[in-house]
Amino acid sequence: MIPSLTLGIEEEFQTIDPETRDLRSHISSELMEQGRLLLKERVKPELHQSVIEVGTSICTNIQEAEREVKLIRANIIELASKNGLHLAAAATHPFADWRAQGIYPDERYDTLVEDMQMVARSNLIFGLHVHVGVEDRETAIHLVNAARYFLPHILALSTNSPFWLGMETGLKSYRCKVFDKFPRTNIPDYFPSYGEYMNFVNLLISTGCIDNPKRIWWDIRLHPNFPTIEFRICDLPMRADETIALAALIQATVAKLYKLHAQNQGFRLYRRALIMENKWRALRYGIDGKLIDFGKRVEVPFHDLMEEYLGLIDDVVDELGSRQQVNYIRRIVEEGTGADRQLRVWRETGDLKKVVDYIIDETKRDVGQPGPLELKPTC
Repeated sequence: MIPSLTLGIEEEFQTIDPETRDLRSHISSELMEQGRLLLKERVKPELHQSVIEVGTSICTNIQEAEREVKLIRANIIELASKNGLHLAAAATHPFADWRAQGIYPDERYDTLVEDMQMVARSNLIFGLHVHVGVEDRETAIHLVNAARYFLPHILALSTNSPFWLGMETGLKSYRCKVFDKFPRTNIPDYFPSYGEYMNFVNLLISTGCIDNPKRIWWDIRLHPNFPTIEFRICDLPMRADETIALAALIQATVAKLYKLHAQNQGFRLYRRALIMENKWRALRYGIDGKLIDFGKRVEVPFHDLMEEYLGLIDDVVDELGSRQQVNYIRRIVEEGTGADRQLRVWRETGDLKKVVDYIIDETKRDVGQPGPLELKPTC
């Protein structure tokens, strides 16, 4: 079965107090209820009350996804403003303290906190999840195996969390290290078949490790409820155009890997431990570092690797109609990621509130005006 390669995009935003620039819980303003009236199931709560998650419907191409991402952002920004809040797109808040943040009142989150205690309470992070439609599960697990290699490259482009608790962490994606505390995270192992993967999942369920497959939080996974491959490695980018570029890159990566798979070819598979070495470099240095080319056994500057990566997928981007969106990746490399730009503002001003103001402004960038959305199934 040829995969549909549909797209679904989920973004987790911060709700900000306009005066303090700190995170502020939105539950008292009924933002969630109003959001559901406006955007239906596209708006969801998260563990902390200062997080609001939005998601697109199932989009047939990148243009449809771009329209939805920008329209949803515009609507939720306006809704936040009406409730006396700003919306900010970054993967950690520059100075907020997780201990001051309320937990969203929901039985699911109560269970999570009871199970994981401080690990859950301190998980005040904001991510981007991209779903790509691959309906055949056997094909999908082989594509996941191959796509693992590219996860550090994708992470480096998305890095947008250099601060934690008011400190410059020295990492471009501190979000990754916060989430590391959860079980069943990071790069998954290789699975030789879908049957082997399901044996693993069923073992976890039967032994009481998890009560459902959604508690597997790997950087890439087969979504348990939808016929998609879900990429979960990304920090939430500041700009909507960055989100779209990353989604286009991810979709093209899956399309290229499927093309190889259908021709009885394949991308070389590497051990999880080796890919984790590149993940560390990506979260530490972002696009300014070097990743390892394991085939050549050498370090390569990220900028050079990115050109190789874009060359690899070049023969599928026109088929997908996403060349313009994929080309924005080069702009990220030239201008810096959200983490790079946050750090520039910090070094210019020495004021983390100015950094928050910058994030708020960038979150609004090029999203257009709010308006109605067509009601379609979500990913």
